[in-house]
Amino acid sequence: MTKENLKTQILQGIPQELPAKKVYPKHANRAPKRKDILSLEEKKLAIRNALRYFPPDWHEILAKEFAVELNTLGRIYMYRFKPDYPIYARPIDHYPAKSTQAASIMLMVQNNLDPQVAQHPEELITYGGNGAVFQNWAQYLLTMQYLANMTNEQTLHIYSGHPMGLFPSSKEAPRVVVTNGMMIPNYSKQDDWEKYNALGVTQYGQMTAGSYMYIGPQGIVHGTTITVLNAFRKVLQKEESSKGKIFLTSGLGGMSGAQPKAGNIAGCITICAEVNRAAAQKRHQQGWVDELLEDLDQLVNRTRQAIQKEEVVSLAYIGNIVDVWERFDQENIFIHLGSDQTSLHNPWSGGYYPAGLTFEESNQLMRINPESFKQKVQASLRRQVAAINKHTSKGTYFFDYGNAFLLEASRAGAEIMAENGQEFRYPSYVQDILGPMCFDYGFGPFRWVCTSGDPMDLQKTDDIALQTLEEIKINAPAEIRQQIKDNIKWIREASSNKLVVGSQARILYADAEGRAEIALAFNAAINSRVISAPIVLGRDHHDVGGTDSPFRETSNIYDGSKFTADMAIHNVIGDSFRGATWVSIHNGGGVGWGEVINGGFGLVLDGSDDAARRLKNMLFYDVNNGISRRSWARNKEALFAIKREMARTPELKVILPNLVEDDLINDLFNY
Repeated sequence: MTKENLKTQILQGIPQELPAKKVYPKHANRAPKRKDILSLEEKKLAIRNALRYFPPDWHEILAKEFAVELNTLGRIYMYRFKPDYPIYARPIDHYPAKSTQAASIMLMVQNNLDPQVAQHPEELITYGGNGAVFQNWAQYLLTMQYLANMTNEQTLHIYSGHPMGLFPSSKEAPRVVVTNGMMIPNYSKQDDWEKYNALGVTQYGQMTAGSYMYIGPQGIVHGTTITVLNAFRKVLQKEESSKGKIFLTSGLGGMSGAQPKAGNIAGCITICAEVNRAAAQKRHQQGWVDELLEDLDQLVNRTRQAIQKEEVVSLAYIGNIVDVWERFDQENIFIHLGSDQTSLHNPWSGGYYPAGLTFEESNQLMRINPESFKQKVQASLRRQVAAINKHTSKGTYFFDYGNAFLLEASRAGAEIMAENGQEFRYPSYVQDILGPMCFDYGFGPFRWVCTSGDPMDLQKTDDIALQTLEEIKINAPAEIRQQIKDNIKWIREASSNKLVVGSQARILYADAEGRAEIALAFNAAINSRVISAPIVLGRDHHDVGGTDSPFRETSNIYDGSKFTADMAIHNVIGDSFRGATWVSIHNGGGVGWGEVINGGFGLVLDGSDDAARRLKNMLFYDVNNGISRRSWARNKEALFAIKREMARTPELKVILPNLVEDDLINDLFNY
């Protein structure tokens, strides 16, 4: 397709003539069919809501078609209106736009829907089984049209995928403000999402799906690499290598497809079970997993061989993880690290597949008998936890990887609670690893995208980031030197690990100083034409201050405030007037609807002095807002970080907690 044809199609928005009805591709990785949850009157309302995007003379045809979609799929995706052009991140100059910032956002939207990146692209779902960019294809068409016509003095407001409109604003304002799933608090149960999403009035944006900042599995590869490296440091002696040691986990769809690649980088044997054959084969074809195995006997033999030879290898088992945990216990195969990354935030609609049912049987049962499916999921979780407990009694280190595994297992009645009955038996990886080792010090998932689409530009950014980190390391205090070393290793090896899927993007963990210094160097390189086109900065919402999540990001907050969401809200508001190009705030994420509030941003660097001013102002706040909240919670690493920052930045003034002796408190209520 030529640039001109693309521009014409984007600029038209909703077509002038009704396009022909489309047939779904035979081999597409389709989203699970959702619950048939609406009453008759609610179904009529859902059709009425969908038809408001289209002229009345199309309504008779579309009403019948949308009713079929709703009855068979549980949602109205408006598949007829999916564009005929391929969707992927094109070079920025391919997009029709009056604003470079808007063109960058168009690129990021298309990257999130690229079939090489997205889990269920036909249904506009990027990852996690339900993490959507838009609810339907009409919203995509209108959003792209708005972005194409936007000036730098307008802001587009997106309500859960729906582009409400372009509003006059200013050059200082964000170009786009996104909200996803922002429900009245009493309406954030799982069935509320099913109902209101089916009505077409809200959506689950996950974290970076509905904020246009997903960069493929690379983001979670890095986070998983950091987690696995530090988990091995917790269980191995200093002189021990992770070669030949097992990391057992599950899930290869969406973000969880990163686990085998991360295990290879961390230097261990990774075994990952996946029930969806298409997902496992996709990761194998992409080079993210080394070998596919379909037989448990074969898996046992191959694992023993890898242990004996001290291999670094990733094995994908096409089958259920529960069977692997149980069989490895019977075979007395020792597992050093264990976790789970099925999409248990979405347990009843394809996020977790129970043992004893095939993938196809599960997809059918969740639709026709959701209560029976729920019972089988919970029974499977009880079995899985029972097997995990046997392994941990032998010395396995098991951690929750932020997918609501512990939460849903507890709700299923599994033996997952600690002796006090209040806490989980196993930690979240944030409690044990990322919280105290990274987030409290200000380190989190900083990422960037080269809008030229040129791999040479990405290589130049890698070189700049590496040089910057090497310079920062020289004077870094001992408390953060290991984090910097890990990220230097990561960025040095990034190109050889072939991490790019979709856009030319990169990620590393950096604190406020590292993010700003790297970004300033990028901006200067764009200005001098060393880098040929603008760069989009962003981060995962899973960061120092972007997310309030009591079972993940803020699980190491112990002052009772981990169930509040002030930090995430302040993060997005603060970023919006300090220079962000777009901001987003979501209900829901990797741990589930109603369980988390998370926010993110995008910031376009164009080489200008204005971009330099914005990045310094915004990145500083984005990180230190989170550190200040963590320090107020009395986290000792965060106290170190915020004191260090206040010493370097006199304009920053944060209230520090006065610490109380335990003995004083412990004796107060002995009556």
